[in-house]
Formats: sequence, structure tokens, C-alpha cells
Amino acid sequence: MGRHASHSRARARSGLAGRPALLGGLAVLLVAVLAAGLLWWTSREDDAVAVGCTDEQTVRVTVAPEAESLVGGLLAEPTALDEDSCAVAEVTAEEPLQTLADLGALAAPELPQVWVPDSSLWAARAGDAGLTPAGSLATSPLVLATSRAAAEGLGWLTTPPTWGEALTTDRPLAVPDLAASAEGLSVLAAVRQSLGGGEAADNAVVQAVLAAGRGDVPTAADAITAGTEGGADAPLVPVSEQEVLTANRAAGSDSLVAVYPRDGSPSLDYPVLQVSAADEAQAAVEAVTGVLTGAEVGDRARAAGFRDLEGTAPDGAGLGTGVQEAAPAAMQLDAAALQALLGRLSSLATPSRLLTVIDVSTSMNAPAGSGTRATLARDATKSALTLLPDSYSGGVWAFASQLDGAVDHVELAPLRPFGADVGGKTQRQLLTEQFDAIPSLLAPGGTGLYDTTLAAVRAAREAYDPASVNSVVLITDGENEDDAGIQLDELLATLRSEADPARPVKVIGIALGPDADLDALEQVGAATGGAAYQALDPEDLQGVLFDAIRRRG
Repeated sequence: MGRHASHSRARARSGLAGRPALLGGLAVLLVAVLAAGLLWWTSREDDAVAVGCTDEQTVRVTVAPEAESLVGGLLAEPTALDEDSCAVAEVTAEEPLQTLADLGALAAPELPQVWVPDSSLWAARAGDAGLTPAGSLATSPLVLATSRAAAEGLGWLTTPPTWGEALTTDRPLAVPDLAASAEGLSVLAAVRQSLGGGEAADNAVVQAVLAAGRGDVPTAADAITAGTEGGADAPLVPVSEQEVLTANRAAGSDSLVAVYPRDGSPSLDYPVLQVSAADEAQAAVEAVTGVLTGAEVGDRARAAGFRDLEGTAPDGAGLGTGVQEAAPAAMQLDAAALQALLGRLSSLATPSRLLTVIDVSTSMNAPAGSGTRATLARDATKSALTLLPDSYSGGVWAFASQLDGAVDHVELAPLRPFGADVGGKTQRQLLTEQFDAIPSLLAPGGTGLYDTTLAAVRAAREAYDPASVNSVVLITDGENEDDAGIQLDELLATLRSEADPARPVKVIGIALGPDADLDALEQVGAATGGAAYQALDPEDLQGVLFDAIRRRG
């Protein structure tokens, strides 16, 4: 954090000893210092008198880090209130997420009186914190940054992509931390809007977020560094235009370029907010917000790499700089859809603990697409696994009828975190091997659906992780054919009677093909707080499975 005080008081202290010559030299130096000090003091006192600073009222101002220098410069001098008093700003740089948390946790004297985050999204997330908008400091459109060589290789310098097209390249995408980044959330909302909204767009956005949780995806900082270094394989990173200029200036480079998607750019708007929970010295607060929204701000904002409120280019923009002069078309985000997206993405912060239970009865050998239902189940589960971060956990069972003696299921891999070490390999690698083996496990006989469902729920509850969403994902192409086992009414009654609110386990049923018992899966889902899906075309299994994981019941 950085703090700027409007002025300070200096005191000199001397103790002289030694030879006369040295004393004489020091005396000359002291006269010079005192003369300079007197001049400074007189100047400061003249300023104080000019703005009526005999009574100083301090205003606590908290700003997003990239705006600290701009705000500090604007508020460096006292602001007159009347003949006897003035407002003096104490500027602190702090990440908006921290300030947001403080608004809900700290007492009024510990809160800022003026807050300048990077986006109005933070004010929307602050709920009833008592924020009053006073205007805007500056703007900066959001762009996709990468190296000039990478952008040229993709053809984006002549034909920019849409946000949706940019997401679907094979180029690594560094997604900023959504909890802490208005940039990341706004860009993902832009992608969703670009793809037309709806379920397919939601799935595309969630896949990007889950992929960003994997260790092989670059961080935003690494992506910016790679862009300034100019490599043709630099990843994409959604950032503000101002950050592109700042990074190039710091690196002494023009290799990082801003790609402006052709369907428009949302912008960071740097709102100036009065914090009513800390409304002491209201006249001083209004004086400070007046400076931050005044006529002088535009020139200084452009000098700091921002655009002014009319969209005028920042200083240093233009051909060959990585930032264009013309303001990009504005993309207005749907506020309601944005809040809904935030809710869905926030839920992903809680890891999943998934016990996947796959039907291996002989009917799974039925042709489907270019393979069989079993090979499609294998490919879909492996594809979904590649998206999920190591913080998630998983295990896998296979089931049919009397697959292991009188028991209808076998455990292929117990529940563990995907990143856990299992005899020299990771759990993720072990699960991949077990999914690969599914087509070879097909067994003659029917489907022991109900006994397996109950056993899986009990096993998931026994291995329950309170820090995760615990679910059973049940994939079947048939109906229960085990007449000797538990039947549906008894299964439902048992699931309800054994339900533990402290250890909830959802069942997500996937009915693969037209012969699967969707009705039974729906009843099981309802009894456990889960859900049921049907993939009438087995080739749709991958999308259905991913959507089931995304919704997690």
C-alpha cells in the first residue's frame, strides 16, 4: 500500500563540536540550510493561508493500485473548504477485493471515506454498504493482450476476433482470479454475451475457468511478461488497455499489443464513491470527490495511460505502440446476467468430489456414432477430467448385475484429490487409465442400478469432504434388472431416511440412450437434491456430462 500526505513538518536538530575551521564550514552550511528551510516553510505557510488550512480535515481515500499515482497527484495539495479549513487527502492503494471485505467487517473510523475501485462491479457486489457514486475518474477498455508476433500469426491485427472466437482458439488463455479481478469477470461476461448467452455460452465460460485452474495454464503476470518479450507463442490475457501501456513502458518495449475484439469492449470505469458508513467531515469528502471528478482530471488521466470520460486516447497511444488511438466500440454488459454469471463462477471456488459410476452391462456395447456407448462414456469422462483442477477429487466404479459375486459394482479407484500421489502416479492418471479400461469391462447380464446407487451414495457419504460439493455421477443406458435386490420405492425411502444434512450427497443421473430409465433417475435426483439428464443421442454425452458437473445438482 502507498500513502500520500498533503504535507509534513520537518524539525532540525544540531550539536556542533570540533575544530574552529570545521565549525566555520558547518556554520556556512547551516545558514544555507536554514535559508532554504525558511523559504520552504514560508512557501508552505503561504499555501496554507491561501487555501485556509489553519483547520485541516483529513479525508481517507482508498484507490485501486494502478490509479494510486493519478489520485495522489490530484490530491497532493489541500482543498479549501472555507476561510479557516481545508480538506487534506490521505491516499491508500488497496486491491478492491480487500476494500470490499473491509466494508462489511470494519467500523466506520477504519473505513475509507472515498473509494475509487477499478470498476462499478465492486459497488454492485457491496450490496447495502452505503456507497454513493459521485462520478468517474477515468476509463480503460478491456482488451486481449498478447505479443505482436502472436497477434500477427493469428491474423488479429487486420481482422480482430469476437470475444467468443478468441476463447475458442488453441492459444493458452490466462484468466485472472475472478474473485479478485473485475477485468476477468467482465471479459468472461463479454465472452458469454458474444456467444449469444444461454447454456452453450455458460458451458464455454465455465470450461475456460476450470481450465484456468489447472497448473498448465499461465498466470496473468506470466502472460504479460511473455507478451512484452515478443515470442510468437505468447498466451492471451484479458487486461485493461492501461495495463498494456504500463507494461510496455516498464519493459522498454512495444511488443505487447492490445487486441480489440470486433464486437466491442467493456470498460473499467473507476467510479468515485462516497462511503456513507464513514460520513464524518462530509464537506471535506465532497471537496475531495469534486477534485477527482473535476475538469483537470482528463489531462492527468491520459498522461497516466487511461482514457478520459470521452474516450480520448491516452498519451503514447498510436501506431506501433500496442494501443490504438481510436476508442473501441463499447460493449454494454447485461447487469442481471453478469450477477448470475458471478454466482455460477463463484460456486466453482468450492471443489467437487465426484464418484463416477459407469454402467458396464452388455448393452453398453451397442453402436453409437463411430464407436459404442462404452467408448463414448470413456471419451466423455476423460474429456471432463481434463477440465477439472487438482483441487477437485474423484473416484470411479463400474456396475452391472452381480459383477463381483452377488455384488453389482466394483471399485476401480477410490475417492482422492486429482493431484494426489498414488504409487508414483497421480490420481488423475489413475482415473484416466480406469476410464480407458471401461470398454474392456463389459459383463453379460443385466443392470443392477438400484443396489449400486445406494451403495455409491453410502460410500460417498463415508468419504465425505466438508470443503467440497460431494456428488455421485451415475451413467447408465438401461433400467434396473436386479429383481433380487432393492427396488425403487425402497431405494427412495432409504435415501431419504439416511440423508444427513451435515453430509449431503447429490446423485446426478445421466440416462444414456432411449432405453435408460430417466424417470427413475429423476426420482433419485429429487430424493438427494441432485438432478437427472438424458442424452438421447449418445454423441451428446460429453456436453451433458459437463453440464451436469457444472451445475453439480
